[in-house]
Amino acid sequence: MKDKLFFFPLILILFISCDILRISPFEVISWTPLKGYHSDPENVVVSLNFSLDPDRASIERNFSLTGNGNRVRGTFFWHGRKMTFAPLTPLEKNNDYIVSLSADAHDRAGLSMDEDFYHTFTTRAENERPALLSCYPEMFARVCDPRAEIHLTFSNSVPLKTLYDNVSFNPSMTGSWRLEDDGKSAVFTPSEPWMQQNRYEIRCSSSLTDNYGRNTGKDFLSIFTAGTDSETPYLLHAQRITKHGNLFELIPGSYIGPAEIHAENDGWEKEDKLILVFSKPVDSLSVKNNFSAENAPGLVMETSPGFYAEFVFRFENIPVYDSRFTFRVKPGVKDGAGNESKDEHIYRIYANGIYSKPPVLAGLRMPMAPGSTHENELFYAGTDSLYIKIPISAENYPSGENIQTWIELYFLTAEGASVDPFSLMELFRLDTSNNVISFSPRQVKTSGFSVNEPHKGWENYQRIEITGNIINSINFGIINFQIGSGLKDNLGNKNDKSQRISLVK
Repeated sequence: MKDKLFFFPLILILFISCDILRISPFEVISWTPLKGYHSDPENVVVSLNFSLDPDRASIERNFSLTGNGNRVRGTFFWHGRKMTFAPLTPLEKNNDYIVSLSADAHDRAGLSMDEDFYHTFTTRAENERPALLSCYPEMFARVCDPRAEIHLTFSNSVPLKTLYDNVSFNPSMTGSWRLEDDGKSAVFTPSEPWMQQNRYEIRCSSSLTDNYGRNTGKDFLSIFTAGTDSETPYLLHAQRITKHGNLFELIPGSYIGPAEIHAENDGWEKEDKLILVFSKPVDSLSVKNNFSAENAPGLVMETSPGFYAEFVFRFENIPVYDSRFTFRVKPGVKDGAGNESKDEHIYRIYANGIYSKPPVLAGLRMPMAPGSTHENELFYAGTDSLYIKIPISAENYPSGENIQTWIELYFLTAEGASVDPFSLMELFRLDTSNNVISFSPRQVKTSGFSVNEPHKGWENYQRIEITGNIINSINFGIINFQIGSGLKDNLGNKNDKSQRISLVK
C-alpha cells in the first residue's frame, strides 16, 4: 500500500514537469540577416539562435538556404544555442534568398518546433527588378477590334512560362502568348473574340519574373472595355468581275409596294466571279452562312477567313450556259462588334455570256451527186428540218458501192471561238434504222472546202467539212446525223448535250 502511495505523487510530478516544458517551446528566437535588401552579400552572416539547447544534428539535417531556387551548400558552426551557417562560396548579388528550418528539428530532449521557420532576404536592388513599362489596351480604354491583341512591355526580358503562370484575365480568356523584341515585349492573341460591350481586367502577379528569376515585386491591374461600334453593316453593292479584271455592277431586285421588280443581269461568263462589298469589315463566316446561289453550282469563297469589307466568290463548277440563277444575301451578316445587317438582297443572273456559248450544230449540207458543186445538186437541212426527205438516189450512190463524198456541218459558236476538229471527229457519226446507209469519215477540213461559198444565209456560222465514204442500200428508213455530248471549242466551252439532224430516206 505504501508503494502505491509513492507511485501516484511521482506520476503527478512528471505530468506537471511536462506542462512546464510545454510552456517554454523550442523555437528560433532571433536570426541574421534581417529581412530586406543587403548590398554586400559577401559579408552577410546567416545565423539562428534557439530558445532551448538544440539537437545540433537535427538542426543541420533540417536546415536549408536557397538562392533563386538553388540550394546553397556550406558548413555549420555552433556557439551555445546559436548556429552559424557559412556558405562554401560567397553569396551573390541579384539573388532572392530563403532561410528555412523544418518543424522536424528538435532540442536535446526531443521537443520539436511547433511550426516551420521561414525567412527571406535579398541581394537584389529594387531598381534591378523587372518592371512593366506599358500595357495595351491602356487603363479604361475601349477596344473596337474583337480580336485585339494584348501588348505588355517590360524593362527586362521575361520567359514565356512566367506569362502563362502570372498573367490572367477576368472574365477568363484563353489564348497564346508570344515574345518579341528579345523577350521584352509580350503579345497575347485571344483564341476567340472579346465579348462585345464587356469589361475585362488584365492582372499581372508580383511573382512575374525576368530571365534571371527576379520578380516584379508589384501586382498590376489594367481594365478595358471591348466594343464601341453600334453602326449596322450593310451591303453596298455586288459586282461581276471577268477574268480580265473588268467590273460590272449587278442590279438587285427591288420592291415597289407589293410588287417586285425582276431585274435580270445577263452576260454572265463561265469564268466570271462575284464580289460583295459591305459598308465596313464583316465576319467572313457570317457572310458565308448568309449568302447562297440558288439553282447554280456550289460557291467557293476565295477571301481568306477574317473581317473584310470585300469578299470574292467563284463557282465550284461552270454554270450551265443559258441557265438562270439567283444570288441571295440574307440579313444577319455580322461586323466585329456583333452588329448584324438588316436587309435581304437578291440578284438574278442569266448565264449567256458571248464567250461562254458552247458549239451548237445549226445545219448540214452535202452533194446528192458526188463531185458536183452545182447549187441545185447540194442538199441542206437545219436542226429544225425534222424528218424531211433526203434525196439520195441509187443513180448517184449505187447500192453497196463505196462512194467518196463529203458532208458540211455548220455551227453557232461563242464569239471568237472555233470548234475543236479532233473533238468533232471523235463524236460525229451516222446512226440509221434498217441499215439505210453507212458513212466512214476520213478527214476533217476547216478550210479548202469542196464548195467555195457557204450555204446562203449561213455565212456567219462556222463551217467544217468531213470527207469520207458512203455506202448506200436499197432500204428505206431514218438517218441521224449525230454529234455526241462533249463537243468542245478552242475557248474551253463544251456542249454537254448530244446534237442531231434526223432525216428520212
